[in-house]
Amino acid sequence: MHAWTTPAIPTIPRTEPTPRLRLTNTATGSIEEAGPTGGTARIYVCGITPYDATHMGHANTYVTFDLVNRYWRDHGLAVDYTQNVTDVDDPLLERATATGVDWTELALSQIELFRTDMTALNVIPPSNYIGAVEAIDLVTAMLQRMPEQALYRVDNDWYFDVHTDPAFGSLSKLDPATAIRISASRGGDPDRVGKRHPLDCLVWQAERDGEPSWDSPYGVGRPGWHIECAAIANHYLGNEIDVQGGGSDLVFPHHEMSSAEAKVATGEPFARSYVHAGMVGLNGLKMSKSKGNLVLVSKLRAAGTDPMAIRLALQANHYRSDWSWTDEGLAAAEERLRLWRHATDLDSGLNAAGVLAEVRGALADDLNAPAALAAIDGWASATLAVGGDDTDGPRDVAAAADALLGIKLTR
Repeated sequence: MHAWTTPAIPTIPRTEPTPRLRLTNTATGSIEEAGPTGGTARIYVCGITPYDATHMGHANTYVTFDLVNRYWRDHGLAVDYTQNVTDVDDPLLERATATGVDWTELALSQIELFRTDMTALNVIPPSNYIGAVEAIDLVTAMLQRMPEQALYRVDNDWYFDVHTDPAFGSLSKLDPATAIRISASRGGDPDRVGKRHPLDCLVWQAERDGEPSWDSPYGVGRPGWHIECAAIANHYLGNEIDVQGGGSDLVFPHHEMSSAEAKVATGEPFARSYVHAGMVGLNGLKMSKSKGNLVLVSKLRAAGTDPMAIRLALQANHYRSDWSWTDEGLAAAEERLRLWRHATDLDSGLNAAGVLAEVRGALADDLNAPAALAAIDGWASATLAVGGDDTDGPRDVAAAADALLGIKLTR
């Protein structure tokens, strides 16, 4: 599966010393250095289930990890970024049935819409963009690497025994009752009769009437969700990747399950850091498909909203925060974009070295995008107020806004 076109990334002046990126590791609860000291950084970010367009929760997650990607590149690292697309799953099939659209057509249309949204938001595409359907052989290969006691059948479905990983639960740190409750609300089946433990997760679902299926050593059927990401990440990135990323709603069960499956199959840890973006609501309420209160990137774009203002509105909030999308927040982002463009359109301004160092330092400090935006605000306001005779200043700040923050100021 192809991703989208890679944007041009400007080269910006060096500021020394450039600190290593530090991110909050959900597994430990502490801010830690993320990525290698040199060479290639490896990151896996969970992708969409393509049954609806890109909403602000999606956009917030992918812009967050785009900042990680950009900082690593600016730091001199190569980046090997893999993202999946869950292009066969219950929600997709249910939406296709409800709307009378073939499930493959629905998936293809929403994947293409996602590509156009990511292009508009200036998100660097993954190196490997892999659909679940094309990864079925990877899934069955990972299952075959597991010890015999890790897998068992309930009727014709296959389950993973989560307790074959002695560290299971160490990522989310949930008590059993809470874990079971959350599992039930997020696609799990803790009440299914015949399972060894309520939290054991489905890895291969036997064929159901009217649903797509594929032949495999585990019978005719299709893969479970968690094993899909474990298999794709391990195949394309290897053991113990640098960062496993996604929204905070994926900590449990998805990331807990996929990391356990990969660890049991390979005998190695899945990731060094688990990094999660917060949830985005709407005017104080949870944003969800079931509530019908989604703010869609494509609809804002169609209404004439500049995608760079959307991106600025997202980055005005710290990536780990839960926050609400509002019209006022978007208006503030549009005003910020006007300020930056006005200042960087000048023939000369204040020197950029200080603001570039501030932006880099803010991003290195647990991806503090709001502080990075404030640094450019200060430069732009001061340049417009007092002027400056550095002819490179406006150009360097515009290039830094693009390279580090993904904000294109040219029109």
